[in-house]
Amino acid sequence: MRSFASDNAAGVDPAVMDALVAANVDHALAYGSDPWTARATASFRELFGAPVEVCFVWGGTGANVVSLQSLVAPWDAVVCTANAHIAVDECGAPERFTGAKLLSVPVVDGKLRPEHVVESQVGRGDEHHSQATVVSITQSTECGTLYTPAEIAAIAEVAHGHGMKVHLDGARIANAVAALGCDVREMTIGAGIDVVSFGGTKNGMMYGEAVVFLDPALGVNARFIRKQATQLPSKMRFVAAQFEALLAGGRWIANATHANAMAVRLAEAVRDLPGVELTREPVVNSVFARLPADAIGRLQARSFFWVWDDATSEVRWMTAFDTTDDDIAHFAAILRDELG
Repeated sequence: MRSFASDNAAGVDPAVMDALVAANVDHALAYGSDPWTARATASFRELFGAPVEVCFVWGGTGANVVSLQSLVAPWDAVVCTANAHIAVDECGAPERFTGAKLLSVPVVDGKLRPEHVVESQVGRGDEHHSQATVVSITQSTECGTLYTPAEIAAIAEVAHGHGMKVHLDGARIANAVAALGCDVREMTIGAGIDVVSFGGTKNGMMYGEAVVFLDPALGVNARFIRKQATQLPSKMRFVAAQFEALLAGGRWIANATHANAMAVRLAEAVRDLPGVELTREPVVNSVFARLPADAIGRLQARSFFWVWDDATSEVRWMTAFDTTDDDIAHFAAILRDELG
């Protein structure tokens, strides 16, 4: 079965699978006291060119919870977009575990602006209001759009000016770096980001994400938070080994570059089909399109994908590191057949 439902539907990068097999020898001490965790941590420090603190976790929701819980008190608030993953797709986990409120801002392109940060400060210092002390942005966004490093820096400058911290949900950070053609440091440390949820699962790993504290002081309690949030892998070497393989030789960027390119090819393959209306040009590994409402169910039965907006019949198709030209041709043929 091949699907454009999500990059989560893809399998495991063969190099990552080989790393898992290689790590599956003998015994190793648990909870990160192993050589794989040490090497993967060193890889992240080399990647960011700084003595970052790294916490490996099970998944993306856990990464966001550990990140945010390290930054907020229960009376605080986190500013994010209304369609942010933390606001829509994490079953309230950030609010339950942190106790803090999410202040979600309606946007059309998935991107916060500096003025949204300023507006969040109404009520700051007033004991009757949750205190907006953290900004959370997503790169690449849920809408398949990108912040430029300059746009991130502008948000961070305003946030830091109000004594706030900035979190980046980087479930697809590799796709963003590949699309922008920049160094990851340029849009993180260089732009003023404080903490990153660094994605691996959507980029060829079996499971696992990393919380990267670009300011190490912010991660002083992270290991306790990770444990309490049930995000401490006992056999951590198997998460770390995957990241070690993914980061080696720029493989994480190569995988994302391929996924992004496949989205462009998919868009080209379907844009002229009757009934297909692309709603934006793909810049990362997502294609958004409107379809005839009565055809969506039939198409999903043949090759499943998710509806993005029921009201407008907009759907989202995601490509992955292992998407092939044959996958695209097959899916385009299904569309052509069902849409006439």
